[in-house]
Amino acid sequence: MSQAADIAARFAAVAPPCDFWSVRVLRATTEHLGVTRGVPDPVSLGDDLGAMITVHAGGGLGYAATSDVSVSGLSRAGRDALAWAQRSAAHMVSPLPARGGGSVQFDRDQTPGIPWTAVTRRDKLARLAQIAGQLKRSDLIADWSAALSFTDEESVMTTSAGDVIRQRRGIVVPHLSASASDAGETQTRTFGRGGVIRQGGLDVLDDTGFWTAAPRIGDEAVELLKAPDCPTGVMDLLLEPDQMYIQIHESIGHPLELDRILGDERNYAGTSFVTLDMFGSYQYGSPLLNITFDPTVAGEAASYAFDDEGTRAERQFLIKDGILQRPLGGAFSQARANAAGVANARACSWNRPAIDRMANLNLEPGKATHADLVASIENGIVMQTNTSWSIDDSRNKFQFGCERARVIKDGQIGAVVKNPNYRGISATFWRNLKGLGNPATVEVLGTPTCGKGEPNQAIRVGHASPPGLFADVQVFGGG
Repeated sequence: MSQAADIAARFAAVAPPCDFWSVRVLRATTEHLGVTRGVPDPVSLGDDLGAMITVHAGGGLGYAATSDVSVSGLSRAGRDALAWAQRSAAHMVSPLPARGGGSVQFDRDQTPGIPWTAVTRRDKLARLAQIAGQLKRSDLIADWSAALSFTDEESVMTTSAGDVIRQRRGIVVPHLSASASDAGETQTRTFGRGGVIRQGGLDVLDDTGFWTAAPRIGDEAVELLKAPDCPTGVMDLLLEPDQMYIQIHESIGHPLELDRILGDERNYAGTSFVTLDMFGSYQYGSPLLNITFDPTVAGEAASYAFDDEGTRAERQFLIKDGILQRPLGGAFSQARANAAGVANARACSWNRPAIDRMANLNLEPGKATHADLVASIENGIVMQTNTSWSIDDSRNKFQFGCERARVIKDGQIGAVVKNPNYRGISATFWRNLKGLGNPATVEVLGTPTCGKGEPNQAIRVGHASPPGLFADVQVFGGG
C-alpha cells in the first residue's frame, strides 16, 4: 500500500458520524532544473503531502484540509469538516447531488516510456547546458535559457460509500527561450511559451522535439529583431496550434464553466456571456467547430479516469457542429443548475476543494492539410505562439498577441513580421472559422497554470488542436 493509500485508510477508522464523507489524499514531488545564460540555476525540489476531508451532514456540506496526516490530525480535520457541514445546512443554495449506487475500486499508475529517474540529475543538467548553448546563435542573443520541470503526483480518494480510487501520473513541462536585443529593442522566441506540457516521462521530450528545437528558436529570435512590424487590417487569420490552444482556453473553456455561468467567479475573474438557455440551440461557431471534453486521452496534460469528486470521466461534446451542447460543470454544479455536465470537479492541491475546471478540452480536426489552408488564403497572415491576452469580464471580447507571424499573399507564405496581434468577439470569431487542419496537423499542448477560484487555484489543462483558419479578423501590429 502506498503512503497516500495508507493515509486514506487511516482516516476511515476515525471518520465522524455523518451522511457521507470522503478523504482525498494528494502526494506530489516536484523537480525543476534549468540553465540560464550558461549558468545552472539552483535546483528546486518540492515534496507536498496532505488530505482534504469532505463531509455531508443534514443537507450541509463542509470541508477541512490538513497536512497533519497522523490519526489525531485526520480526526481533528474530520470534526472540523462536520462542524462546517452542520453550520452550512441552513444556507445551501441547492440540495447536495445524489450519490450513485455501488462503490468504485480503481488503481492505476501511468507508465511512461522512459521514467524521469532513468537519467541522473547531473546528466539532465549537462544535456540542458548543451541545448541552452545552442540557443545563442548570434551576439545579438542577450538572454537564453533551457529548463525542465517534472511532477510525480499520486491521489487517493476513499469514501464512506466504499470507493477507493487511486491515480498516479508524471507531468513534464519543458522550456526554451532566446531573447535578441539591438538598438533598444528586444524580441523573444520560445518553445511554446509554457504551452508544451504532457503526462509521461523523458519520452515526452523526444515526442515534442525539445532536444532539437534550440537552434531554430535562437535563429527566429534574431530574425524577429530584424523583421518589420505586423500589418494592420481586416484579413484572413491562420492560427497555428500553439496559439489555437490558448484561444480555445480563454474564449471557449472559461465561458463554458458552469459555476462561472451561475455567478461564482463574478467577484474575481468575471462571469460569462453564456447563459443556461443557450445549451442545445446556440450557434457558438461554424459547423466546423467541434469541441470535446476528454480526460481519457492518454498523455494529455489533464488526463484522468475519475475527477476529484469521484465521478468517472467520459468523452463528451461541449460544442458539436457549431452548436453549444453542454457546460463544464461537475456534480455539484449540475445539481444547482439542473443541467447535464461533465466529470470536471478538480482541485489544484490537497488544501483546495474541487471546483469546475477545464480538463482536456480539444478541438476536433478537419480535413485540410496545412498547405491546403495556406493555399486558400488570398490576403492574410499566420501567427504562432501566444505572448499576451486580454478578455473582458464576460469572456466575450478578446485581444491576443503572438511571438511570430508571416504574411500570406495569393496562397503563398511570405515575409516574417513581428509584434502581431488580433482582436475579436467570441461569437463572430468562431462563426468565421472556415478551415481546420486534418489529424496529421494536430498538436497536443496545454497550460500548467490555469488560474481560477477564491482562494486561487492554478491547475493543469490540456488542449489538442489543429491549425485554424478564420475570415475577416482585425489584425494589427505594435509591441
